[in-house]
Amino acid sequence: MDCFYAAVHMRDDPELRGRPVVIGGSPEGRGVVAAASYEARAFGIRSAIPAARARRMCPTAVFLRPDFSRYRRESQEIFSIFRQFTEVVQPVSIDEAYLDVSDAWRGYGSATSLAEALRSRVFGECGLTVSVGVGPNRLVAKIASDHDKPDGLTVISPRRVQRFLDPLPTRKLPGVGPVTEKKLAGKGFETISDLRRVSQPRLEGLLGSYGAALYRYCRGIDERPVRVERERKSLSSENTFARDLTSVDEMRAEVDRLAQGVAASLGKRELSAGTVTIKVRYSDFKTVTRSLTLLAPTSEAEVLCATAQVLLDKTDAGRRPVRLLGVGCSNLSAVSIEQLRLFAEGC
Repeated sequence: MDCFYAAVHMRDDPELRGRPVVIGGSPEGRGVVAAASYEARAFGIRSAIPAARARRMCPTAVFLRPDFSRYRRESQEIFSIFRQFTEVVQPVSIDEAYLDVSDAWRGYGSATSLAEALRSRVFGECGLTVSVGVGPNRLVAKIASDHDKPDGLTVISPRRVQRFLDPLPTRKLPGVGPVTEKKLAGKGFETISDLRRVSQPRLEGLLGSYGAALYRYCRGIDERPVRVERERKSLSSENTFARDLTSVDEMRAEVDRLAQGVAASLGKRELSAGTVTIKVRYSDFKTVTRSLTLLAPTSEAEVLCATAQVLLDKTDAGRRPVRLLGVGCSNLSAVSIEQLRLFAEGC
């Protein structure tokens, strides 16, 4: 999807269209950017930068708080459309997925025609644009999907793969982040074509086991299958505060609120949790987690709150200012078991 969060707001509010829109925390506080429209990106605004910095980069930007329940509803509608084209859909995030159409394209004449039909359906039913990459494997399709944003369709046939990949910078390959890109550039490898001149042993010497994967990727080889959606493994909720919390009573109240929210999410999904985890980030950005495994899975808010409070006591919260608190649950199951004891295993 194209700048999904911002696009949802711009679709529903005509006054936002064509304007730089930033989704995230308040620029007057310590919030960060979650997403930005293409108009905002033109000023250099990107996700994860401080909202205050984004305001300085573009004083005319419109800042909006995220509405995640709204985005989830939109995402569910879009993914339901995807699954009408093929049952083999692998979500990557709320707004991105791989679709294996190996057994579905013939009904449309070609994979390209299928992609065109999919884009038309999403826009017609949801009013949002989607950029699609068509390729012989996940690697090529992903890179192609980013090639002509927004509202783009890029088709790379098997015989065009190498010609398409060669001039691209190494950062286009999966796993090549800023650190790896800089390391490769320091050795004179700036494009995918440069990488193809390097032997696999040398790449492994530079990057360890990832070097073998990179050797395949720069040749357009990717044997990873598209997998259907796995069951959810965890649920969590966290909050970064506008000012550091120093009162342990405030911290306990926030942990209760977060735990109750997680319990509500479990209840909606008819899930029970076997493990409770809390996350604490102090004012110096040091982050710690503490976990506890229950004797029996539960979704009871009272149990989750009590467990989270026990875990909070195992941190320095109350003795050190706290910037962020989070509560999460894992080891999820669809079977609810009556709770008899709080804990089995310690931290």
